[in-house]
Amino acid sequence: MAPIVLVHGIFNHVPGAAPERAAERQVANCRPRLIDNLARLAVEAPETVMAYYADLLRPDLPEHAQGAGDDADFDSLDAPGRAQAAEWLAAAGAVAPADPQNVALQPLRQMLGWLLDERGSRLTRAVRERTIRSLERTIVTSLREVEAYTTWPHRRDLVRERVAGVIRRQAPAVVIAHSLGSYVTYETLHAHPDLEVELLVTLGSPLRVPSLARRLDPALRAGRGAKPAGVGRWVNIADVGDLVAVPPKLGEVFPVDADETCDTGIGFHGLGGYLANGLLAAAVTPYIS
Repeated sequence: MAPIVLVHGIFNHVPGAAPERAAERQVANCRPRLIDNLARLAVEAPETVMAYYADLLRPDLPEHAQGAGDDADFDSLDAPGRAQAAEWLAAAGAVAPADPQNVALQPLRQMLGWLLDERGSRLTRAVRERTIRSLERTIVTSLREVEAYTTWPHRRDLVRERVAGVIRRQAPAVVIAHSLGSYVTYETLHAHPDLEVELLVTLGSPLRVPSLARRLDPALRAGRGAKPAGVGRWVNIADVGDLVAVPPKLGEVFPVDADETCDTGIGFHGLGGYLANGLLAAAVTPYIS
């Protein structure tokens, strides 16, 4: 049985570990969720391999392009970064700035808090503040890692070559790409049209986040993306509360074959919650059983 290839998202750097060891560690952390999920359908999970690239986003980068850290907050962003964050929150449904020229001056935490309240969250003050901090860190880290990935063409090529190499060696029927990994995988499969994947599953994908979508390679044409030539079926799954997967419904821009929403119930963006969701099991089962 061909293995499943996972492509990780943000928050996956393993400092000091060789890429192979980091990939094994990531698989060990998340594979049990997939095993248990498929077992509900009496399906045995195939071998799972992680396409690990987080190390390539770290070396020799300027400080502002580094990934997650203690300073991953809105205050650490420059004016263009604040504008991108405000645009991101507006795409998620927060109150849009009245004056587009002053988007970088918007109170970002206020926008984020308003969005959290609008979505019906009933949290204590302490939990609300922790949640806002976590969401803030996720948005800032995503912006930084996309910047690290897209700013220098050679780094983008290194990441895509790494991911393409894993897919080529493993020859999977199924590729599951999470978060920033869906962005990387979309570009990788376009850059390597010889790679054939029967099923691509994107989870919590930021492909429609405005500031990220503008950087895509290949670029959108007339506001539309294209399915990579080697992909048979493309299923997109997004948690209803996932602020990385905004605006919702990739199908409005990309030719996905199925656009599903779910409620993972544990965490709004984590890979584990998605791997444990029944929609994922239903999508992959025909390709591994």
